[in-house]
Amino acid sequence: MSHQRRGTALIFNHEHFFWHLKLTDRRGTLADRNNLKRSLTDLGFEVRHFDDLKAEDVLQKISEASKDDHSNADCFVCVFLSHGENDHVYAYDTYIKIETITDMFRGDKCQSLVGKPKIFIIQACRGDKHDDPVIVQDSLDGSDKSIVNETEVDAAGIYTLPAGADFIMCYSVAQGYFSHRETVNGSWYIQDLCELLRKHGSSLEFTELLTLVNRKVSYRKVDMCRDINAIGKKQIPCFASMLTKKLYFHPKSK
Repeated sequence: MSHQRRGTALIFNHEHFFWHLKLTDRRGTLADRNNLKRSLTDLGFEVRHFDDLKAEDVLQKISEASKDDHSNADCFVCVFLSHGENDHVYAYDTYIKIETITDMFRGDKCQSLVGKPKIFIIQACRGDKHDDPVIVQDSLDGSDKSIVNETEVDAAGIYTLPAGADFIMCYSVAQGYFSHRETVNGSWYIQDLCELLRKHGSSLEFTELLTLVNRKVSYRKVDMCRDINAIGKKQIPCFASMLTKKLYFHPKSK
């Protein structure tokens, strides 16, 4: 990780969806977008964020990024904040297969990222089950008492792995369970990921940091939700690493 640049980070944020999809608005996702932008910028990434793009435009932005020259960059990050199902995520107007996205960064199509980490962070739901708590010790983070901070879930489910080395897939929730998002503070996963990136991002190995995120998210539970069946439910994130070496974001020398 000794290149001149840390690398590019793309954030695709989706709050609103075409009515025909019958997907709910994702209240709180702007907090996630802003939180990620700050945290990734602090680590030296060149962050570009996009809101509510149509699928064609999302794929165009990703294609452009895959054709960029990353030879002087350490790595690449791509974040999706959306709803998801099976092996795809939703843009404004339709879904996109995750494999379609990751394939653009395989070695034969993006040679300047060969041997470099390609990090995909996906905040979306992955199933139709809640995680039942056994022993609950921690509650949700506090918020402004004048604003009602409810917990919502991101619809549907996701799981896919790219073919090739040096990818790491970071999912907000284990397969088959709901991913929780607060309407004021943003999603549990992104809140805790960003907090730990700020505290330990420049010193701790990335997969070790993700394990701490898993632990922190697992301590939370739903306190307030319009779906009474969600009260008390919990969440556990997961990640799948095809990295071939340890990943650190040590500060760049000036």
